[in-house]
Amino acid sequence: MKQKSTVFVVDDDASVRKSLSRCFRLAGLQVEAFASAHDFLRREHFDGNGCLVLDIRMPGLSGTDLFGELLKADYNMPVVFLTGHGNIDTGVMAMKDGAFDFLTKPVDNEKITKIVRAALAKDAVDRDEYFEKTQIQQRLMALSDREVEVLSYVITGMLNKQIADVLKVSEITVKKHRGSVTAKLGVYSVAELVRFSQKAGVQPANGLDS
Repeated sequence: MKQKSTVFVVDDDASVRKSLSRCFRLAGLQVEAFASAHDFLRREHFDGNGCLVLDIRMPGLSGTDLFGELLKADYNMPVVFLTGHGNIDTGVMAMKDGAFDFLTKPVDNEKITKIVRAALAKDAVDRDEYFEKTQIQQRLMALSDREVEVLSYVITGMLNKQIADVLKVSEITVKKHRGSVTAKLGVYSVAELVRFSQKAGVQPANGLDS
């Protein structure tokens, strides 16, 4: 059974927590509410599709302080800031630091639900891209240094004989390395190898000018 998307509400105002929790649950979302930033930090790391709705001004650790802690911890859940004080400068700084959006209280239920759904959609895309990148890096790590070097020439479109001439090895050796590369990566056409290399950050070699 697919887990529901989860919205985490962090606000020291009990009435706000109650109102937002009801709003998001009516929208079909899972909700967890916390009275302080410290309470949220005590929760185990969340690894699902989620969004954080965070009050800026709270006793103790503020919303912006919590945001900073999450950034340092590489916790990439999108954050929607709420404030009842209309601190535009703080909001602008938060957006520059990567916050998804910034809203002032009182906030319209329909508006915040729409924004939270957009944040959850972005998080889902980001998680898929992160997973794909992680898988690519793991496969790339299986290659030897020489195989990575051969790959960097293959993606330029060079033939085995041309690569052999540049590397001062036999064509059979290049063919062997090339076969090992495609087998380890599970990618067999040059076009697919080019796309894989772009995502993995493998730069094409200088070709015949090497």
